[in-house]
Amino acid sequence: MRLRGSAFLLGSALTLAACAQKPVVQRVVPPNPFGYQKVSAVCHVSPVTKAADGSLSATMTVRSDDGLCALSVQKAGNTSYASFGVSPAPEHGKAFLYNYDDHTYVTYTPQTAYSGTDSFTATLIPGGGQPRAKLHVVATVDATGVTIATAKPPAVTEPKKSAVPASKKKTTATTRRRHTAHH
Repeated sequence: MRLRGSAFLLGSALTLAACAQKPVVQRVVPPNPFGYQKVSAVCHVSPVTKAADGSLSATMTVRSDDGLCALSVQKAGNTSYASFGVSPAPEHGKAFLYNYDDHTYVTYTPQTAYSGTDSFTATLIPGGGQPRAKLHVVATVDATGVTIATAKPPAVTEPKKSAVPASKKKTTATTRRRHTAHH
């Protein structure tokens, strides 16, 4: 009986130890905490590299199909940056940065049907008086197969001509003044 009770305690301890471990999470696409973000059909991102001067850089290939392409960065200590900004902004799209689950995500959405290169620089602020980091991103944008739906211009119609000549029309204000003057 004592042996069976020890085995039960050992099994319970191992089960609890397994629950206490933090699982390793691997992501193929960035998280979508906002619920409305569409990911581009093509999004290839290079690893972020650090130059001798401390600046960071990355490249991405993205399709201009109204979807975003994202990369993830972390500051030393594997945590997200305290704040960030974009300057200069991309000329042919939009850059958006946000923090989620100890990562800072840098997203880029090119203008629909744009084809060519675009670039922007994200300023990453670690906080605590630490120096800011610059992340320069160069995007190669492909528009193969992307079409823009064009709206038909509205039909131009001639204004309707009134059956009553303009000289015979009375305005409401004139009619009211005549009725008021007689009372």
